[in-house]
Amino acid sequence: MAVLIGVLSGCSENYIVLDPKGPVGETQLNLIILSTVILGVFIIPVLLFFFYVIFRYRDKKGNKASYKPEWDDNKWMEIVWWGIPVLVIVVLSIYTVRDTFALAKSPSPEVKPMTIQVTSLDWKWLFLYPEQGIATVNYAEIPTDRPVKFELTTDAPINSFWVPQLGGQKYTIPGKALELWLEAEAEGKYYGTANNFSGEGFTDMKFDVIAKSEKDFNSWVKEVKAGSNSLTMEGYEKLSNPGVVKKQEFTSYPKELFNYIINKNGGQYYKSNQQEENK
Repeated sequence: MAVLIGVLSGCSENYIVLDPKGPVGETQLNLIILSTVILGVFIIPVLLFFFYVIFRYRDKKGNKASYKPEWDDNKWMEIVWWGIPVLVIVVLSIYTVRDTFALAKSPSPEVKPMTIQVTSLDWKWLFLYPEQGIATVNYAEIPTDRPVKFELTTDAPINSFWVPQLGGQKYTIPGKALELWLEAEAEGKYYGTANNFSGEGFTDMKFDVIAKSEKDFNSWVKEVKAGSNSLTMEGYEKLSNPGVVKKQEFTSYPKELFNYIINKNGGQYYKSNQQEENK
């Protein structure tokens, strides 16, 4: 374990899930470490005892190990080998349930959150900013130290949205809008990917999440709004066709586009918190 931990600690660039840059990722990393330590405490002694038994009771001439062919029961041993796994499961369940419910809410409730509506397509990602009125493809920019609620759906096969350094993955399901809270504590470009096989162009479903200061984020929004490329319904239908595209940004998009995508795939009208506030 010491060697394994030492190796992994020097591989943060390759094992980015072990290098979180936000409160959600940090909470999940702590849960991973806790699970590893608890399992290691019990599994390693069991493995050592397993090899000891093989060595001690091996078929060897002159082996003086006790032989009890009529033995078939020992209540205390049964309590130990059943009780310890149950104890491990109980402890892991308590911490997992606690963190799962905690991460279903804003990681920084004292800070006003921002909403980004995400749609997975074949084979690209569409990001809608209902507060800013802009849209991007295959990249998203967010302000640092501000919780972001990603509302996830798909207009293609089921997929999975994952930004390893900010938090765990969540599925995109036709006709539904699932929520994922993330927050970046440091500025930078974070790797994002589809984590579910979805056909020929699956390996190209990569995207960047770029975290900037609030000031720089607002400047970026103004730059996008100053462009001339607007996303229309006809443009969306073309974008949703299977194929790989480069990064794009749009100065505006149809306000009901996210609801249209959900309804199109058998869902019901979806009303986000941001829509409630606007109303």
